[in-house]
Amino acid sequence: MRIAIVAFAAGIAWLQWQPSLLAVSDFPALSIIAALAALSLLLAGLARTPVPWLPWRAVTTTLGVLLAFLLGIAWANWLAQARLADALPVAAEGRDIVVVGVVAGLPQSFENGLRFDFDVETAATTLPSRLSLAWYRGYPGSHGEQDDDVHAAPALHAGERWRLRVRLKRPHGNFNPHGFDDEGNTRLDDFVTRPSYVVEQLREVIRERYVSVLGDPRAGGAAYGGVLQALAIGDQRAIEPELWRIFARTGVTHLMSISGLHVTMIAGLVWWLVSWLWRRSSRLPLLLPAQKAAALAGFVGALAYCLLAGFAVPAQRTLYMLGVVALALWSGRTASGSRILALALLVVLLLDPWAVLAAGFWLSFGAVGLLFYISAGRLSGGYWLAAWARAQWAVTLGMIPALLALFQQFSLSSPLANAVAIPVVSFLVTPLALVGALPLADPLLWLAHWILSNLMLLLEWLADAPWAIWQQHAPRGFPARWLGLVALLPLFLLPPERPEAGVARIVTLDVGQGLAVHVQTATHDLLFDTGPAFSFEANSGNRIIVPYLRATGVRRLDGMIVSHTDIDHSGGALSVSEEVPIGWLRTSLAANHVISALPVPNRWCVDGETWTWDDVRFEMLHPTADDYSSGQIHKSNDFSCVLKVTAAGRSMLLTSDIEALSEAALLARWRQRLAADVLLVPHHGSRTSSTPEFVAAVGAHEAIFPVGYRNRFGHPRADVVARYDGNGARLWRTDRDGALTVNLAPSGVTIAAERAKRRRYWHGL
Repeated sequence: MRIAIVAFAAGIAWLQWQPSLLAVSDFPALSIIAALAALSLLLAGLARTPVPWLPWRAVTTTLGVLLAFLLGIAWANWLAQARLADALPVAAEGRDIVVVGVVAGLPQSFENGLRFDFDVETAATTLPSRLSLAWYRGYPGSHGEQDDDVHAAPALHAGERWRLRVRLKRPHGNFNPHGFDDEGNTRLDDFVTRPSYVVEQLREVIRERYVSVLGDPRAGGAAYGGVLQALAIGDQRAIEPELWRIFARTGVTHLMSISGLHVTMIAGLVWWLVSWLWRRSSRLPLLLPAQKAAALAGFVGALAYCLLAGFAVPAQRTLYMLGVVALALWSGRTASGSRILALALLVVLLLDPWAVLAAGFWLSFGAVGLLFYISAGRLSGGYWLAAWARAQWAVTLGMIPALLALFQQFSLSSPLANAVAIPVVSFLVTPLALVGALPLADPLLWLAHWILSNLMLLLEWLADAPWAIWQQHAPRGFPARWLGLVALLPLFLLPPERPEAGVARIVTLDVGQGLAVHVQTATHDLLFDTGPAFSFEANSGNRIIVPYLRATGVRRLDGMIVSHTDIDHSGGALSVSEEVPIGWLRTSLAANHVISALPVPNRWCVDGETWTWDDVRFEMLHPTADDYSSGQIHKSNDFSCVLKVTAAGRSMLLTSDIEALSEAALLARWRQRLAADVLLVPHHGSRTSSTPEFVAAVGAHEAIFPVGYRNRFGHPRADVVARYDGNGARLWRTDRDGALTVNLAPSGVTIAAERAKRRRYWHGL
């Protein structure tokens, strides 16, 4: 059974990595194979006379594994077809639609409004059953002010029924899948009675209680109140970004959200309490043995906590394992750890086959598997303190390969941090936070916060240690992965792939409506622009660029260029500088700009500056030194740094957001030197740039438009696209193609689109 469940999971995982779902025409062949496997299993089971030369056990095991694998593929394919059918039609994008439905989850505040899930009941057109919406307070006016009176976001609560006028986008890339318009929005019912909405409203009531007692951390309240919210109701967005950084560097992130350990602790507490009370009754044990009553109560307690906490994958996994244990106790059977884990795996994937795409799925099952392994057979036994230390080290060391493969880093301070944090958070802070949610229990909330505050002193000290994190590039693979431990060697021994001397690799990252470009030579790395800021706490730097640099093995940037002040080009600069050392900085920013204050050598971009790395030539073509003082340039776009990269006689021109004025200036100074094989199209293809004279002078055979999906500016403009097309250029777009990797090499120019390389069946959304 356990092997069959693993095969079923492998079939599900295989499908999730496919570029397209299986069509009806693909199933006859699979059905024939499955039918033959099932028939062979039946015949093997009916065979009573042993045949010496036929290993029936091996045959039946093999056929069972094959059948389970095919069933996994079919199950995941069927659910995926249903999920994709519940998608927003293309014709419904970008237009106002009136919908009636219910606020389905905890509304989440951000600096410019509210985000929430919305269950659609009726609509003027066909829509998905659930939408993810944002209600914005307003957009900056002509002078940057917010028009709050017109676009005020109201107080939304889970379970309310609303009629809304929405403007929607299909899920795509790194951008929100929706826009929102507030005209004609009306609350229809204060609460819609449904079990899921009751749970969500209860979570909201608890969150409001925490805020009323401890205050909002963003408004001067208790610093770690958001952590208590996360521990009690799974509201991880309540935790400040700086705290997540500390948790990640100390390896305790799993403790600061609803983890399997917390669910088990709650179940154990309820089990002990019910068992203790049950045994003291003279009648109850006659009706039902105390062990069975306690097992049932523990499972119900765990279920209640999981629902309250949002039912995340780690909580689900633990709940299902506890359910298997409870069933074993009720049936009088003893289930092995591996059987419990396998059954939990089966239930999780039956309900959510997309769980295999989540890093937490692999980490949670991997950690529990390690714990089961060390607690069985020769590795088990001994004094409880020795067993606890053995478990701590087994999980810490055993999860290193998975952490390096998934996140390219792991915490060296994790053993010490977890040794203290696990008992403190699990047995003190979390129970106090849960009981503190009850009325008149304010002192318990403050006590939980005080304990957590003292724990944070240790975690902050460990996080600030220079040795706290080990970073490793993403592995390039190994031809004999079945060799087990030997297959882990690529994580440490194989260096990340880099260009040869004289070759330049230029990656235009998919950051939505903005720009971030990584230029890499044999031994040097340059970042040109840092993408947009998405919110106060999220930007291209911490969400896209830093993880990308880690995965490619870049531990240091030799240089960073922030072309101009616009937030879609400079939004990630500070986050990048916090995580990656930078050799020097070039900008066109004012001296008092916060980015200019970074503690690295910093100069303005100036026409005429050149340098060579590994036989690759870099030339700065704009602005001129006089542009900074003459006062003739008034728009920040026309201050954009322009860089030309040349390798092996091939070149790419990075133009950022220059407009017609700067293009004319470049034509006047460097008409002959503007020629390039690849052009990063100016200003995302706006109507104020890419003049015919400039396009002709560059004469690029490849034109890259860095644009966001259905961006509100309408970039790129159709006439600009037609201009490049008419000039004979092949057109690329980051919203359609994803990140684009340009190689300038002696063999020529090649461009690879990330979306084509890693195509998945849901990318059509």
